[in-house]
Amino acid sequence: MAERVVIVTGGSSGIGEAIALEMARRGWRVVVNYSKSTAQAEGVAKACVAAGGEAIAVRANVAEDADCRALVQAALDQWGRLDALVNNAGTTKFVLHADLDGLSAEDFQRIYAINVIGPFQMCRAAAPALRKTRGAVVNVSSLASRVATGSSIAYAASKAALNTLSMSLARTFAPEVRVNVLAPGFVDTPWMTAGYGEERYARVRETYAQIAPLKDVTQPQHQAEAVAWLIEGAAQVTGQILYVDGGMHVASPRKV
Repeated sequence: MAERVVIVTGGSSGIGEAIALEMARRGWRVVVNYSKSTAQAEGVAKACVAAGGEAIAVRANVAEDADCRALVQAALDQWGRLDALVNNAGTTKFVLHADLDGLSAEDFQRIYAINVIGPFQMCRAAAPALRKTRGAVVNVSSLASRVATGSSIAYAASKAALNTLSMSLARTFAPEVRVNVLAPGFVDTPWMTAGYGEERYARVRETYAQIAPLKDVTQPQHQAEAVAWLIEGAAQVTGQILYVDGGMHVASPRKV
């Protein structure tokens, strides 16, 4: 694995950070993408090096096609190849689903630009390099795409759109490139705490843990290990959605 290269979008914190570190521990060269915090992303890149890999931090807004192309080119300029792409960058607006006036058209457009258009643009930019290495793509979706819950209606809808996009790309990129989806449930991250606020976060976390068949929420590391398997070990798997959610997607409908 020493020469293999992966781009992780939204890699400066939370699930993305865990994925970047897991791949580095496995000997991969990692491109840690970020859009805002340079210091945070560079810190993750340094941690990847300390974990045994090589890493660079590259700023890019995946909603911008030119940035996506530049991000892929940065990987090629640094190491001359690309073996995997993890489309983890995402955004939302925390709005109760019953609050229909809490979402504007602009909110939908911003969320879709990053959560749906961004992964498409990244896949398009990376396609030639990934085909050369017979690589893999993992698009990070959400349990919300299946059960229509989560931070907002716009977020759930965008992740459902990402699932469909991923199925189309799996068909289009075959046989050279595998495309799969990771669908986390509730994950303990600072992003969730900040979005919900500490009091509501604690309530949502407790409720989730009570309902989920495995009686717990997931951690970023659980997601990172699943991504690593989809990239390294799932040689005959493409077009699949892997739920890493403590079993919530099979919980009783009366409880969800």
